[in-house]
Amino acid sequence: MKKLVRHRLFWPIAALIALIVVNTIARPQFIGITLRNGQLYGPLIDILRNSAPLMLVALGMTIVIATRGIDLSVGAIMAVSGAVALTIIDSSSDPGGLGTVAIALVTALLVALVLGAWNGLLVSVVGIQPIIATLVLMLAGRGVALLITDGFITTVTSAPYKFIATGYVLALPFALFIAAAAIAVIALVERRTALGVLTEAVGINPEASRLAGVRAKGIVFGAYVASGVLAGLAGILYSSNIMAADANASGLYIELYAILAVVLGGTSLMGGKFTIAGTVVGVFTIQTLESTILFLGVPSAQAPVFFAAVVVVVVLVQSPQLHRFMRGLTTRRRDDSDRTDAGPPAPAHTQTEAVSR
Repeated sequence: MKKLVRHRLFWPIAALIALIVVNTIARPQFIGITLRNGQLYGPLIDILRNSAPLMLVALGMTIVIATRGIDLSVGAIMAVSGAVALTIIDSSSDPGGLGTVAIALVTALLVALVLGAWNGLLVSVVGIQPIIATLVLMLAGRGVALLITDGFITTVTSAPYKFIATGYVLALPFALFIAAAAIAVIALVERRTALGVLTEAVGINPEASRLAGVRAKGIVFGAYVASGVLAGLAGILYSSNIMAADANASGLYIELYAILAVVLGGTSLMGGKFTIAGTVVGVFTIQTLESTILFLGVPSAQAPVFFAAVVVVVVLVQSPQLHRFMRGLTTRRRDDSDRTDAGPPAPAHTQTEAVSR
């Protein structure tokens, strides 16, 4: 049991289960799932579908943080990606054509890749601090998205494009399959090859890993490229869900939620050791928490305070320092109880007499 409790995923999963239990007690239909027209519906299904964009961004953020970096530009990349895709579809003579949608998707992902490569270049080659390098694109990216859409919210009507975020396959949302595929690819690359070990080595000690022959610059560069591509895919999902390119709202604050999901999952912001499974649990925790706010009827003006308070509680529950303090407190109480049960110590003269005998 102690080994289970000390596992790095125990407390993140416990926090997620606790949130689900609270939701179920407050509203029993929270765990209800219905089948209509061959499609599954329910709050839990909504959580799985709505968490897809954040899941993609958080996966990329996990890799970047593992290299001791940070990527604040993911929201801006989402905005640019969605703007590129919808602008191509809007300017096409056949918005509903599969070929048009395919060209829009490939172009949007290529643009996201270039933006990720730009971040990687500034961090790994030029040597700019990650928070500054990505802040540049964070500020400029939405301006680029506004230039692409001419300052307007571009809306389109395209059934294939809308299917990406709202379609169903095998009774489950298609967006869920996209997120699952991304999780599988990242987990396979980072945990079944040497790349994951090298990524952790770079995050723990970049200079030592370089001296050991690890191509640290290439690994850091690749981490930002991966983060950019995943953010671009998240931007496609977001724009597909609302069928509009809103440069100001797309991916707003998602970089903060992604960092929070990574931390809740057990990955340290200091770099090095990281956990993909923990990030997945962290994303589901955040999405469940947002659903909790809606289900409990918390006013929108008070929602951020409620969200922050619950996040603090969740972080405290997972805190290793708190666990050590509680274990130490329990040990001291047990020792005090044992001394009380043993009775008072024997008088000194009695012990001396016993020794002399």
